[in-house]
Amino acid sequence: MEPIILASSSPRRQEILKLLNIPFKVMIPEFEENVPSDIPLEEVPEFFATKKVSAVAHSLPPSQEFSWILGADTAIICNKKIYGKPKDLEEAYQFLKQLQGKTHKVITGLALFNGELHYVTNRTVITKVTMSPMTDEEINWYLNSGEWHGAAGGYRIQGLASCFITKIEGTNSAVVGLPIFELYDMLKEQGYSIIK
Repeated sequence: MEPIILASSSPRRQEILKLLNIPFKVMIPEFEENVPSDIPLEEVPEFFATKKVSAVAHSLPPSQEFSWILGADTAIICNKKIYGKPKDLEEAYQFLKQLQGKTHKVITGLALFNGELHYVTNRTVITKVTMSPMTDEEINWYLNSGEWHGAAGGYRIQGLASCFITKIEGTNSAVVGLPIFELYDMLKEQGYSIIK
């Protein structure tokens, strides 16, 4: 299998690629996360995933050949507001305070660049997650675990936050940040087989 460039520093996304035995190398994209005012919130993660792919492609030397670049971005939407990664403990607290007791959407956008065809294919995956009501004591207990660092919405579904998740409509891998079915389907569609 040809190696894929993963345009993300997420350890969770790396774990999923390892699970699928897809060889990859990480290149962290550098770009401004500015959301254009005319983009619906549900389309922001796919927009950022595409920007990540483009940033990595443009950072490579012209002589370097590359076949595949994968970008992904995850955000949470609740009450018409987008929640990315909290910048500090206080913001993580505010995020959880606003998400607890509600159903929110976890949206992951994918972008896959096929270097041979010079073509980018995209997908957006929406999962609905319902959180139980949480007391301040429970929120602080969770925040003290440190899991909120680098996690959209300030929580990781695969960790201690699962104590407070009452319902998931969709797939766990999409909430973690790399939806496995959609990734497999995109790769297969582009002629990249992982089942050899």
